[in-house]
Amino acid sequence: MIEIQVNGLVKSFEVGHNVLDGLTFQIDQGERVGLLGKNGAGKTTLFKILTGELDCDEGTVTIGQGRRLGLISQIPVYPPGYTVEEVLRSAFSRLESLAREMESLAERMAAGESDPALLRRYGSLTERFEVFGGYDTDVAVNKIAGGLSISQEMRGQLFDSLSGGEKTRVNLGRLILEDTDILLLDEPTNHLDLHAVEWLEEYIRSFRGTVVAISHDRYFLDRVVTRVIEVAGGRAEFYSGNYSFYAVEKERRYQERLKQYEKEQAKIQQLEKAADQLRVWAFMGMDKTYRRAVNIERRIERMRTTAKPTKARKMDARFSTAEFHGDEVLGIRNLAKAYGEKHLFDGITLKVEGGERIALIGDNGTGKSTLIKMIMGELYPDEGRIRTGPQVKAAYLPQIIRFDHPDWNLVENMMAAKKGLSAQSARNRLAAYDFRGEDVFKPVSVLSGGEQSRLRLCMLMDGEVNFLILDEPTNHLDIASREWIEEAVESYDGTLLFVSHDRYFINRFATRIWELEGETVTDYPMGFTQYRQEKAREAMEKPETPQVKKEKAERPVRGNKAQQAARRQLTICEREIAKAEERIAALEADMEAAACDYEKLTELTAEREEAQAALDALYEKWERLSEEAGE
Repeated sequence: MIEIQVNGLVKSFEVGHNVLDGLTFQIDQGERVGLLGKNGAGKTTLFKILTGELDCDEGTVTIGQGRRLGLISQIPVYPPGYTVEEVLRSAFSRLESLAREMESLAERMAAGESDPALLRRYGSLTERFEVFGGYDTDVAVNKIAGGLSISQEMRGQLFDSLSGGEKTRVNLGRLILEDTDILLLDEPTNHLDLHAVEWLEEYIRSFRGTVVAISHDRYFLDRVVTRVIEVAGGRAEFYSGNYSFYAVEKERRYQERLKQYEKEQAKIQQLEKAADQLRVWAFMGMDKTYRRAVNIERRIERMRTTAKPTKARKMDARFSTAEFHGDEVLGIRNLAKAYGEKHLFDGITLKVEGGERIALIGDNGTGKSTLIKMIMGELYPDEGRIRTGPQVKAAYLPQIIRFDHPDWNLVENMMAAKKGLSAQSARNRLAAYDFRGEDVFKPVSVLSGGEQSRLRLCMLMDGEVNFLILDEPTNHLDIASREWIEEAVESYDGTLLFVSHDRYFINRFATRIWELEGETVTDYPMGFTQYRQEKAREAMEKPETPQVKKEKAERPVRGNKAQQAARRQLTICEREIAKAEERIAALEADMEAAACDYEKLTELTAEREEAQAALDALYEKWERLSEEAGE
C-alpha cells in the first residue's frame, strides 16, 4: 500500500532557483526511509509540503487515505501555563473525547434511560477506548518519558520555560504517544543524549507504521533505515539499503558514470580527429569527404549527452598546531559545582597529558557543558581548582555559538577576529571553508546553525592551538561537513577534549572516555568500543534481584563562608600565576632574540625581574589562601 506519493514537485523561494525541481518518489507502508542531502537541499521544505505547512509551485502530493502524519520539527504553540505533563497528555485528545462521551452516556443510563441504541453506543465506545489504550495512558506516558530522559521534575515544569532542545524532546514524546501512522523525523537525534538515541532506535524498529527521517547521524541511519532517498539538485536518487550501503553505492555509481563519461569523451575525440581530416581532404578537392565530415559532426553532437559527474568540493582547511613542551596539559583537583540545591558534581580530580583525545559523555543536564566552561574560565567552581600548563594555547567551540558582531558580514567578522587581516585574505580564508561569492557578504545572524559552526571553526583554525575543546561539534552539520571536520581533527596532533553524542565521531577519535554520572566523572582509559563492552560487562555483573537503595551519603560540610571565599580567591590566584608564568616565558624568548642588542636586552631584563617579583608575590598569596581554604 502506498503511503506517500510525490510527483513532479517544484518549489522555489527566489526567481530562477528551484529548491525542488521535479522531485518524484513513492514510499510504501511500513518502510523506514532516510532522507539525505546537504544542508539547503530542500529536505525540511519537503516535509513542510507533506504536512501542508507550505504549498508547492508545481506537482502533486498524495497521502494514503485516512493516514495520520506526525512531524517532529513542528513544535506547536500550547496555551499559556501548559506543563510538560499536559503537553504529553495532549496526545490523547481523541481518547479524552471518547471518555467524555462515555461519561455522558453513563450519566444518561444512570438517570434511567434504557434505549437499546444507547447501550450499543456505550458498548462500542468502551471497546474502542480499550483498543486505543485508554486504560493504559499512565503506563504509556511513564514509559515514553523514561525513555527520553524526561524526568518527573521536568514533567511539572512549564513547557514555555524549557530550552529548544528540551522542547524538541518533549514534542517527540508527544508525537510517539499519538496514534500516528507516518512519522516524519527532522534531525531527531540532535538534542538527545546517548541513552535517549538508543531508546528511540529501538522504538522505531518496533513501530508498526512508516518512518521518514532526515538525519546526519550515520549510526542512527545504519540502525534504523532500510532505504535511502537522496535529494540533490532538486531531484531524488534512490538506494535500497542503510547508510553504509548508500555510501559505498554512491561512490560506485560515481565511478561508473565517470568511466562512461571518459569512454564517451575518448570516442568523441577520435571522431573529431576523423572529421577534421575529412574536411582537410574536402578542401584539397575531394568533395565527397565533406558530406562524411558533416555526418560525423552530427553524430558527435548526438553523443554529447553525458555531463561530467562531479563531487562536492571538499574543504581542505586544517588546524594550525602550536608546539607543546611538557607533560600536563590540564589538571583538575577536588572540583565541585552546584546551582542552588542541584549538585552537578563533587570531588572531581583528573589529569590530562599532551596528545590525549578525551570524550566527555553523559546524559543531558549532568553538567558536561558546565565543566567545559569552567575549564575555559567562563565559570568558577564552588570548590577545587583547575590549572592548565604554562604553554597551553586553547581553542574552544561552544555548543551555542555567539558572535560579537552578529550584524556584520562574514568578511568583517574574520577581520575583527584577527587584527591585520586584509579583506582579500579573509575572503581567501573563508573560501577554504566553502564560503564563496556573495555568501561572504551575508550578515552572520542569517546563517544556519551549521554555517555558524563552520564560520567559528574557520576563526579557531586561523590561530595556532595545542588544546582543542569542542562542545557538540557535529550538531547542525550535514554529513559532508561532519566528514570535513573529522578529517581536520584527524590531522590535528594536539590534545583534544570534546563533548558529543555522535557515536561515529566518538568511536573514531576517543582514546579515553570521561563519563559524567552521579555527580562524579568515571575515567575509562580506552576507546568507545571498549568502553561499551566494559559497560555491558558491568551491567551483566549487577545482581538481578532488586536491592534496597542505600541512603545517600551525607554531603561533606563545605566549611564556613570564609573558607569558601578563600577557595574562590585561590582559583583566581592560580589563573593569575599561570598568566604571570606565560609572561616570563615570553620575555625570556624575547631576551634570546635580542641577545645582540644591548639596550633592548637591558630593557627586557628589567621587565623580567619585575615580572618575577610579581610572580613571587603571587606564590606567597597562593600559600596564604591555601591555608585559609584549609587545603
